[in-house]
Amino acid sequence: MTPVKSLHKTFKFRFILGFFLLLGEISLCQVKLSSWNIRHLGNSKSNSEIRFMAKTLKNYDIVAIQEVVAGNGGAQAVARLADELNRTGNKWQYAVSDPTQGGIYSSERYAYLWKDSKLKLHQKPWLDTDCVEDFEREPYFITFEYKTQLFTLVNIHAVPKSKQPETELKHLKLYPELYPERHFIFLGDFNLAQTHTVFNPLKSMGFMPALVNQKTSLKMRCKNNMCLASEYDNLFLDTSEFETISSGVNPFYKSFPDLKSARTISDHIPVWVEFDFY
Repeated sequence: MTPVKSLHKTFKFRFILGFFLLLGEISLCQVKLSSWNIRHLGNSKSNSEIRFMAKTLKNYDIVAIQEVVAGNGGAQAVARLADELNRTGNKWQYAVSDPTQGGIYSSERYAYLWKDSKLKLHQKPWLDTDCVEDFEREPYFITFEYKTQLFTLVNIHAVPKSKQPETELKHLKLYPELYPERHFIFLGDFNLAQTHTVFNPLKSMGFMPALVNQKTSLKMRCKNNMCLASEYDNLFLDTSEFETISSGVNPFYKSFPDLKSARTISDHIPVWVEFDFY
């Protein structure tokens, strides 16, 4: 091989290598956020079920969880999940809320798990105990630092549809007004579709759903290959602050022979969004 051809080949190799390294850097400069209502997360979940959850969640950077049981090993189950996630190749941190106070008979916990190589915890998470009269399960907040930017997640588990969750969710519009310096993302199980008029005030402020016309709760059994029931889980991002790269759901139930088996994990599927700051 002549020196010129050898030099050309070396340059071409370095160019291709640099291109793929750049793609890697670009992918690292985005945050992949998931929300999952894991039904009755507590002592009832076996070690194999916890391992399955970790396998399902390992590719996200942050996970917000609803329906951690207030007692009976709820906080310990989150710790078990974090331990399993740590075995998947990344270091994970986690936070579990105190039991919610708004409803005596509906009290539960929330949780967050995140990769500390990707995000820095900026502020200790907190339940908004000032709104216990407005929510049966008051929202759980956490603030992260990412690329010198701060953003705050608001984790919500609204009351069931039979209890009119819009009477709770109408209060969400107050947070951007009360804390205009915060970059909010509202996420969780809203027990309402994003088309409901209660979300119009948020939308008018620029908060748009990551998912549209996407059902997220499991039926009792599949019918004609249709296994999802209701459009309840979502993530609302401020489009003036965040760029949505991609979004979707994780149909974990397809790993099981039937929905009865899948529902031992949860009756909801994870929802997710990949975003960056503008």
